[in-house]
Amino acid sequence: MDRNALLAERFEENRPRLRAVAYRMLGSPAEAEDAVQEAWLRLSRAGDGGVDNLAAWLTTVVGRVCLDMLRSRTARREDTYGEHAPEPPAGGPDPEQEALLADAVGLALLVVLETLTPTERLAFVLHDLFGVPFDEIAPIVGRSPDAARQLASRARRRVRADPAAADPETPAGREVVEAFLAASRGGEMNRLLTLLDPDVEVRIDQAAGARGADAVARFFAGRAQAARPALVDGVLGFAAITGGELRVAVRATLVDGRITALHAVTDPRLLAEMVVTLVE
Repeated sequence: MDRNALLAERFEENRPRLRAVAYRMLGSPAEAEDAVQEAWLRLSRAGDGGVDNLAAWLTTVVGRVCLDMLRSRTARREDTYGEHAPEPPAGGPDPEQEALLADAVGLALLVVLETLTPTERLAFVLHDLFGVPFDEIAPIVGRSPDAARQLASRARRRVRADPAAADPETPAGREVVEAFLAASRGGEMNRLLTLLDPDVEVRIDQAAGARGADAVARFFAGRAQAARPALVDGVLGFAAITGGELRVAVRATLVDGRITALHAVTDPRLLAEMVVTLVE
């Protein structure tokens, strides 16, 4: 096996964990894939010469890429809203560990993570969810290990302050999802509009879909015939399984009893790597 092929093989061994880190940093499967791909490009250019711990090196690279993406995301909001800018909106290859990690980051926690600053989010995710030591986190955020520890501690306090963050499967959330699916199957436009935030947005794989309650309601009216409530990578949503095969998985974001975002995954390759559990 030539050196490039060996390098690619070693990278693929780390890909599941890198994707898990990036998803929990960014909250978007598409952006997570972009971050992981950027890590591969950097590795393929630099090679692994002088890298004693490739897994740690790749985690550092993905962490820095995600941090840049989060900062860019915040800057775009500031450019859009000016001085009245709102606050930022609120894994390893072992399948068992992946499932545990998915359970650890449910819908409510992802919403809370969105309220953290980029550096707080990175410090918390890398340390508390993936066990990366603070002396490795410190160079990524440009702080001392003690300062990185304080970032994670501050983030941890904010996460724990939200009691809903502990449970991705709250009854209230399930009721909203169940009502949405029932209204969708029945084509009940008025009911759909009461369940959707006025600025709700739908994303399908890596592409933007419908935006705004009226457009999203029209998009879903009469659909979701085979969909059932589910936990999708630990996030409350719904999934369609036909013929024993997962066809679509949708993560839902709920705020104050309304759906503010829906992210649908239809790519078979991504679906095969997701943890989807139907909620009875």
